[in-house]
Amino acid sequence: MSSEPDLVYVALGGAGEIGMNMYLYGHGSGEDRRWIMVDCGVSFPDMETSPGVDLIMADPAFISERADRLDGIFITHAHEDHVGAIGHLWAELQAPIFAREFTAAFVRLKMAEAGYEDATVHVCPPHPRSVQAGPFRVSFVPVSHSIPDASALVIETSAGRVIHTGDFKIDRTPQVGDPFDEAMFWQLAQTRVDALICDSTNVFSTHPGRSEADLAEPIAELVKSAPGLVVATTFASNVARLRTLALAGQAAGRGIAVRGRAMRRMIGLAREHGLIDDFPQVLTDEELLDTPSEHLMVLASGSQGERRAAMSHIASGSNDRLRLGPGDVVLFSSKTIPGNEPAVARVQNRFAETGARVVDESDGLYHVSGHANRPDLKSLHYLLQPGLVVPMHGEQRHLQEHAALARESGFPALIAPNGTMVRIAGGPAEILGEVETGRLYLDGIMLVGALDGVVRERIRLAIRGLVAVSVVIDQNGDLAADPVAEVIGISTDLDDELTDLVAEIEDVAELAIERAERAQKRDDDEVRRVISAACSQLCNRLVGKKPVISVLVSRVEVE
Repeated sequence: MSSEPDLVYVALGGAGEIGMNMYLYGHGSGEDRRWIMVDCGVSFPDMETSPGVDLIMADPAFISERADRLDGIFITHAHEDHVGAIGHLWAELQAPIFAREFTAAFVRLKMAEAGYEDATVHVCPPHPRSVQAGPFRVSFVPVSHSIPDASALVIETSAGRVIHTGDFKIDRTPQVGDPFDEAMFWQLAQTRVDALICDSTNVFSTHPGRSEADLAEPIAELVKSAPGLVVATTFASNVARLRTLALAGQAAGRGIAVRGRAMRRMIGLAREHGLIDDFPQVLTDEELLDTPSEHLMVLASGSQGERRAAMSHIASGSNDRLRLGPGDVVLFSSKTIPGNEPAVARVQNRFAETGARVVDESDGLYHVSGHANRPDLKSLHYLLQPGLVVPMHGEQRHLQEHAALARESGFPALIAPNGTMVRIAGGPAEILGEVETGRLYLDGIMLVGALDGVVRERIRLAIRGLVAVSVVIDQNGDLAADPVAEVIGISTDLDDELTDLVAEIEDVAELAIERAERAQKRDDDEVRRVISAACSQLCNRLVGKKPVISVLVSRVEVE
């Protein structure tokens, strides 16, 4: 490897999946490199692959081991998949945080929740002003997205100059936040752009992107025509959409109620920073009770079918004031994230069972994406004329398709999934090697690694069920009491009405101990092994399953 300083890029998360974004840029050579991190986000669990887990985030081990050379953490915008891990990983990183005003305010809330009120969060002005972090000069370029203050980053060192797009779309009328300024990006291209590290989310969407402004009229018509209560949901962070929905309700003569802590917090933060001065006054709980349904519109969190969110509670009928029926309208003004389809369908079906009309984004009238579609990506390539395109923010298929799109237009491209370190300036563009990557799971208040086995064990329990057996053995190796068994997650309603599964398990455990050798009875591990084997065979014969077997061995002295 050359001793001349170069500029390298490596994703720890977000390049190979959509979510848990965490990108690193390094300047220097070898182990002397200085680093910055761009974004520190989470993804959300599902019952199939991560049951019981609260959040998932990239494992920062590679950069944590080099934390003394981490000069800053730059947050492009305030979506959870870009900022949600910062409080959980702060103890390992402890570098100054840089963000624009609205994003910085949200970061401070996240840090305070994690107990780090004193963490350094710098509010950065937009481009052309910049900030210095070690050898990196970074400026925040306003872009349009589905949250205010979204930014691309211009990252400069003595080795070269690159642009990291963050999440963006080309929207000239975004309603809230900054429009996409093509003139500014053209100006950026007047100085060589060595590499463009670019959002790939919507590379398969071939139609031109639509503006947030396009939604105002159809949403207003839908709300106006509804004879009864209107309940609407979108992503809690989509301030522009919340404003569009609320203004439609106001224009139809409806009072606006908000349900969901995250949604209320985001509306309050946007108001505090002057982003939605025309947002209608929100009804208090008392005013909500006094407002007839035909004059009421409820904005509720839970667009992805989250079980504990407001939409799920309303759909369950647990709120007497918000019981729905024929004539009511439920609007899902959001895209269903891949993997969330069953959860969203469950909530929508519950609403449909009440007789309410359920409307979603399938006809394209009530939602627009916050990410650049294929034609917009192509436009950005031509606008910036980068020396290299490195796709990010997407699954492997997105990265490959984006690279192919760039090459079709004559731009070199490198695919760099999580863990792949590539030189992007200061020398030939090439893959330099692989670094350690992985996932961390927030499980309650504990962060556990993917290799710790906690999630794997939980999946085994969910699939196979659990048999727990407790045995008490005396000093002679004999049972001091009858074994006690409990069965969880396995049907005990056997075809043979005379067969009790729990009793059968207790009997086979007793028989296994009686048949064990004297030396085996003195060894707790051997006791567990012989009982587990016997119970597993029994369950396989009686119910066709081999459950997880847990054996508790207690020792007593008897006279």
